[in-house]
Amino acid sequence: MTVFFIGAGPGDPELITVKGQRLVRSCPVILYAGSLVPQAVLEGHRAERVVNTADLDLDEIVALLEEAHHKGLDVARVHSGDPSLYGAIGEQIRRLRELRIPYEIVPGVTATAACAAALGCELTLPDISQTLILTRYATKTSMPEGEALADLARHRATMAIHLGVRHLARIVDELRPHYGADCPIAVIYRASWPDEERVTGSLADIVGKVQSTNIERTALILVGRVLAAEGFSDSTLYAKADG
Repeated sequence: MTVFFIGAGPGDPELITVKGQRLVRSCPVILYAGSLVPQAVLEGHRAERVVNTADLDLDEIVALLEEAHHKGLDVARVHSGDPSLYGAIGEQIRRLRELRIPYEIVPGVTATAACAAALGCELTLPDISQTLILTRYATKTSMPEGEALADLARHRATMAIHLGVRHLARIVDELRPHYGADCPIAVIYRASWPDEERVTGSLADIVGKVQSTNIERTALILVGRVLAAEGFSDSTLYAKADG
C-alpha cells in the first residue's frame, strides 16, 4: 500500500500529468482538496471511497490514510498545483513516516507555470532576469529571516507571490523601491480554470485595477521586467553559429 501525493495541476483537468491521472483512476481510495481541486480532475475514477478533505484537520486526514493502510489500499492524495509548493504535505509525510506508511510524491504543473502560459510570456530572459523567486506574503505565517518581501525584492528578479492578493497595496509599496513604479505586474485569478481572470499593469496602477474586480483570493501575483519582453536580447540557444 502506498499514499501517492499527486499534483493535480492548477485547475485545467488536462494539465494533470499522465502518471497522476493514471493513479487517480486506479487507486481505490481518493482524498482530495476539494476547495482547490476541481471535480473534473477525478473523472474516470473507480475508487471505493472518495473524500473531500477541505473541512478535515490533520488528525482526521491521517486517520483516513492509516485506515487505508491497514486495509492494504493505495491512496491518491490529490493536491492542487505541485504538492511540494505550499501543499502542506510536510506534516502529512512526517506522520506517515512515524506510522511507517509508504508514500510517493507525483509532481504537478505549478500555478506559476500556468500563469506564465496564460500571459504568453517567458519568466527568464537574457540580461533581464535569469532567476525566478517563488514566495508568499507573510500574514498569519511568519517568514524566515532574510525572506521578507523587501529582502527578496532587492534582487529585482522575476517574482511569483502566492497568497497575497488581499494585501496587494502593501505588496506594491514594498516592491516599488526596488523594481520601480513602471515595472510590469500581473494578477491572475484561478489560472487555467474556466473563470480565469487576468489583470495586468504596472506597480503604479495595478492596485486600482484589481480593486475594480472581485478578485480577493485564489490569485497569483507575477512581477518583473520579463512581463514586457519587447526589445530585449535573444537567448543564445537558437543563435546562428559563427562561421
